[in-house]
Formats: sequence, C-alpha cells, structure tokens
Amino acid sequence: MRFQVPQFIEVEDKIFGPLTLKQFIYLAGGGGLSFLIYSIFGSLLLSAVPVIAIMAVSAALAFYKLNNKPLISVVEYAFKYYLGNKLYVWKKEQKPMPKTQIEATKDAKNFASIMVPKISDSKLKDLTWSLDIKESMYSNKNQK
Repeated sequence: MRFQVPQFIEVEDKIFGPLTLKQFIYLAGGGGLSFLIYSIFGSLLLSAVPVIAIMAVSAALAFYKLNNKPLISVVEYAFKYYLGNKLYVWKKEQKPMPKTQIEATKDAKNFASIMVPKISDSKLKDLTWSLDIKESMYSNKNQK
C-alpha cells in the first residue's frame, strides 16, 4: 500500500490572497489598533505618529525576516533572554598547594592505588569490577 508523503511542510499556506494567516492577523491587528487610536484622538494630525509607528511594527512582524527567522521569533527570544535566568561560568584559577599537602596527596594516591583499582575511562570495566567484587583482586582471572 502506498502513502503520499507531504512535501514542503516548512512553507505556510497562503490563505488570504498572497498572505498567510499569521501575516493577515498581524496586519489586521495593526489596522484595527490604528483605527482605534484615530477614533480616540479624533484628528488625523494628532494620531498620525502613533498610527504610522503601529503600522510599521505590524508590517515588520508580518513581512520582515532576520537571519531567515520571522521577526516575532527574534522578539520572543529577546524577551526570554532578558527576563530569564542566566548562568555565568568562569574559570577558577588553581592556587599552588604547600609542599606538605602535595606530599600528603601523593601518599594518599599511592595508598588508594593499592587498595582500590584505578578509575578507568570505560564504564564497562567499572561495572565488571563491581560485579566481580567477591573475587580476589590478584587472581589469574582478572589479570589479562
């Protein structure tokens, strides 16, 4: 049985002539808000500046793309960045240890290497060592 696979799923459908649904909503919302401001001020002279600004923002939201991303996505990312938590990471400098501490660390490392096997890069080796804990560390089976 054959199925049709949808093509061009990244392209939005044109619903209102050459406009997609989102573009139409941005332009209609900007036009409605502009009409509301014009009706509040009552004069074309007083409402010209806010109306032009609102129409410019709504046209930019509908048509302008920044790095092939819609402007609304860039605005959303900006809000998330400025209002969200930030993690600051810095490189902490190592202070030189006194000589007595260096010798104590070397002694502890030598003692630990005798008592416990070294931590390996492979998690599988660590897992097998923990499963075979009942066997002797120096048996012939483990020295391959």
